[in-house]
Amino acid sequence: MSEHDDDIIDFDFFDEPPTVEQQQAPRVRMPRRRPRDEGGPPRRPPIRPPHGVTPLLRLVGLIALAILIVVLLVFWVQSCQSNAKRNAYRNYLADVGQVAQSSKSVGNDLATALTTPGEKKSDLEQTLGSLAQREQQDVAKAQGLHPPGPLRDEQQAVVQALQFRVSGLQGLAATLRASQGTKTQSADASVLAQQSARFMASDVIWSDLFHDPAMVELPKQGVTGVPVPDSQFLSDPSLVTPGTWTRILQRLSGAATGGKAGGVHGSALEYVKALPSGTTLSQTSLNTITETTDLGFEVGVKDSGQAQEVGIDVTLTIEQSPPVVKTQRIQVIDPNQVKNVVFKNLGQLTFAQKVTLKVDIAPVPNEENAKNNSGSYQVIFSVG
Repeated sequence: MSEHDDDIIDFDFFDEPPTVEQQQAPRVRMPRRRPRDEGGPPRRPPIRPPHGVTPLLRLVGLIALAILIVVLLVFWVQSCQSNAKRNAYRNYLADVGQVAQSSKSVGNDLATALTTPGEKKSDLEQTLGSLAQREQQDVAKAQGLHPPGPLRDEQQAVVQALQFRVSGLQGLAATLRASQGTKTQSADASVLAQQSARFMASDVIWSDLFHDPAMVELPKQGVTGVPVPDSQFLSDPSLVTPGTWTRILQRLSGAATGGKAGGVHGSALEYVKALPSGTTLSQTSLNTITETTDLGFEVGVKDSGQAQEVGIDVTLTIEQSPPVVKTQRIQVIDPNQVKNVVFKNLGQLTFAQKVTLKVDIAPVPNEENAKNNSGSYQVIFSVG
C-alpha cells in the first residue's frame, strides 16, 4: 500500500471523544413555601429546641415543684406549731380563769357573811369554815393544772395566792372560836385583822407574780389575743384594820344578846353630785345637767350613829317615762364614815324637760330618825 492508501484507510473513527458517563446529582428537595397571607410576611418554620434541652427543662420544673412543696410544708408545720402553742396558753389560762372566778365567789360570800345584819358569832364561825373548805378545793384544782413551760413560776404564784386565802379563812374561824365568851375584843380584833391581811397579800401575789408577768410573757412567745385572768378576793380593804374588826365583834355581840350593839344607829344622805363635772345638786333650785357619754351621779352616805352598819341599800330614781331606777348596796360603814356610791349607765334620759331625781337610803336596824335618809332634786338634762 502506498502512503496515499494509508491516508485513505486512516479515517477518523477512533478520533471521537470517548463517551463520558454523566452521573446525575441527587435532587435536593427544597422546602415548600406556604402561600403568603395576603399583605403579610411569609411564615417561618417553628423553632425546635436543640437536642437534649427538653429533658433538662423537665428536670428544672420538677426541682422547682419540689422546692415549692417543701416551702409549703414548712409554712404548714409552723402554722400548726403556732396554733398548738396558742391553744396551750389559751386552755391553761381559761382553766386558771375558772379557778379565779370560783375563788372570787368565795370572797363575795365572805363579804356577805361579814355584813349580814343579825349574824351571830357562832353562825359566822361555821360559815367561815365552810368557805375555807370551798377555797381548799380551788387550791386542789389549781395544783392539777399543767402550764406551758414559760409560765411555771406564774403557776406557783396562783397556788400560793389561793393557799393564803385558805389560811386567812381558817385563821378567822379559829380566832372567832377562841374568842367565844371572852371580853378581850381589842386583842381579838387585832388577831382577826392580821388574818384578814392574808387576803390582801393573796391579791398582791396574784397581781404581781401571776397576772403582770404573764401579760409580759405572752407577747414574747408570740401569743396574742389570749386574756390573762385577774382575781381580787378582798372586796373591802378596811377589813385589815383592828378598828373595823372591833366594831364587827361589837355587832356580833349585840346580835347574840339581842341588844343594840354600839348605841345609837343611823344613816344620812350627805350629798348628790353630777358626774363627771362633780357639781353638787341643790334641793332648792333647778339643776341643769349636761349629758355626756360618762354621765353619772355620786351619792355620799354617812353613818350618823355610834355603831357599825352593814348592808345599806341606796336607790336613785329619775322620775320620767319610763323611769330610771338604780340600786346599790354599801357592805359595811363605820360610825361617822362617809362612803360614796356611784350610779352610771343610766340608759335613755328625757332632755329639755324638768324631771325629779330622788335618792333614798334604806333605814338601818334600830334607826330611830330616818328623816335625813332621802332627798329630791329638780333637774333638766341638756345636750352638750
